[in-house]
Amino acid sequence: MAGEGHIESIVTRSAEETQRFGASLADRLGPGDCVGLDGDLGAGKTCLIQGVCSGFGVEGPVTSPTFVLINEYEGRRDERPLSIFHFDLYRLAGGEDLIDLGCDDYFYGDGVCLVEWAARAEEELPAGTLRIQIEAVDEATRRLLLTGGRT
Repeated sequence: MAGEGHIESIVTRSAEETQRFGASLADRLGPGDCVGLDGDLGAGKTCLIQGVCSGFGVEGPVTSPTFVLINEYEGRRDERPLSIFHFDLYRLAGGEDLIDLGCDDYFYGDGVCLVEWAARAEEELPAGTLRIQIEAVDEATRRLLLTGGRT
């Protein structure tokens, strides 16, 4: 993944292109990695996560866990099973709520964590989290700004 402070800007011109970028991002992720996504409602956070999950071979629907807070998917990396944990922090009041969910078990385990609304618990995210800010430019176009990540 990108090094700390590194900035990469990507522009996608459709939901399908955003998902394709997510699938390619899966090639850069592995056990213990965390990705924090931010952007307005409808910006494309879940769409990007659907692409990442597709890149890991997740079967079945990938939907935002707005009410249950965490969804777990089973994917694969190098022919080995890989757990993907999809968080939606929209309904959290702050980092303490995330701690109460046992986030350390997820963040410092052997899965990949994908966190929507990451800024709501900024201080709880592990060091080396890849941050992606998604901006809707127009109906279909998205600007993705990637920062951080492990070196």
